[in-house]
Amino acid sequence: MKTAVNSVKSDSFAVYFSDFKEITKARLAISVVFSSVAGYFLGAVEVNYTSVLLLAFGGYCMVGASNAYNQVIEKDLDALMDRTKNRPIPAGRMSVTTAMTIAVSLTIMGIVALYFLNPKTAMFGAISIFLYTSVYTPLKTKTPLAVFVGAFPGAIPFMLGWVAATDHFGIEPGTLFMIQFFWQFPHFWALGWMLDDDYKKGGFKMLPTGKKDRGTALQIIMYTLWMIIISIIPVFGFTGRLQLSIVAAIVIFLMGLVMLFFAFRLYERRDNGSARKLMLASVSYITLMQLVYVIDKFI
Repeated sequence: MKTAVNSVKSDSFAVYFSDFKEITKARLAISVVFSSVAGYFLGAVEVNYTSVLLLAFGGYCMVGASNAYNQVIEKDLDALMDRTKNRPIPAGRMSVTTAMTIAVSLTIMGIVALYFLNPKTAMFGAISIFLYTSVYTPLKTKTPLAVFVGAFPGAIPFMLGWVAATDHFGIEPGTLFMIQFFWQFPHFWALGWMLDDDYKKGGFKMLPTGKKDRGTALQIIMYTLWMIIISIIPVFGFTGRLQLSIVAAIVIFLMGLVMLFFAFRLYERRDNGSARKLMLASVSYITLMQLVYVIDKFI
């Protein structure tokens, strides 16, 4: 009997933990934490691992809070789409009150953790939550410009790490911001292309032309080109302490060309398979690019 009770408790915990990961979008949050930590290592003169842990914890809390607020706001729309209908709230496994409690708790813990690093870091973290939940989320059903607005909070993590390490905002974190800002357009438009039919069930307007056409694909190509250019600008010595060797710049340029290849392939074929390959290439690019930046600094 005791074993059965323990088994039920274990299963319940597993469900609660799974729902917590879902409401906070754990994989996305971890990727954001990775970007923030990479930015920290780029900015730090001397690495303080307590600061790294505070940044990672605070970063996860801020992203998790944003996603929890988002799922509360969009609960009725999530129920209409195949990819989101099994989320904790529309599936009935979590109440709105519980989700809001998680969101508010994560907001408070995240801001406090980032404030211990410095007030600027906490401010940018709070701004990202506000823009994501109060501006980007409501705009998703009204205009494709929502992606442009959403690119601002989405671009904060990479620069946030630099600000956390230096307590300074200037050309260096501004450049990191611009890299991730331009990267988001091909990434999210590729994702939006793949999920366009499902997004339409919820009334979301994610593609710039509203269609899976050459116009959307052309804009993806243009933003990919800008992303590549911004990514290698530090090699020219215009970006203060943020520097890049010629070898690292060549590596990043070649990785960008791979992503550009898939962007042109989408323009040519205009199918979901090409969009998926571009999306996967974009995920690989942002991760490897940040690793190259960090490795280049320390070798």
